[in-house]
Amino acid sequence: MSKVIEGLYYSESHEYVKVEGEYGYIGITDFAQSQLGNVVYVDMPGEGDEVTAGEPFGAVESVKAASDLISPVSGEVVEVNTALEDTPELVNEDAFANWIIKVKLSDSAELDALMDAAAYTAACAE
Repeated sequence: MSKVIEGLYYSESHEYVKVEGEYGYIGITDFAQSQLGNVVYVDMPGEGDEVTAGEPFGAVESVKAASDLISPVSGEVVEVNTALEDTPELVNEDAFANWIIKVKLSDSAELDALMDAAAYTAACAE
């Protein structure tokens, strides 16, 4: 079973949001990285770019497939995880520790549309 962390928000497209104050750290879930296999490239937006809930903001490429990253929330990108530029396989080692982008949340009410850990675990089991 893939690792799921309590207290995070999860999307149906297998991204998570870790909220700290007015910021959200967005990455892919352990389930997503396990489905993708060995990640070889992470395409990320730039700092200052806007992301919109439900819209693509980048992609993850693995030896098996490429997958769009769908933003679970809207906001301004304030930081990107530059470590993934040289070592994208960090996502495979620990998907939750190696977030992809940090955004300043523009509407925290969007979090209400996302799943909690229990709902996400159930969705992955289907």
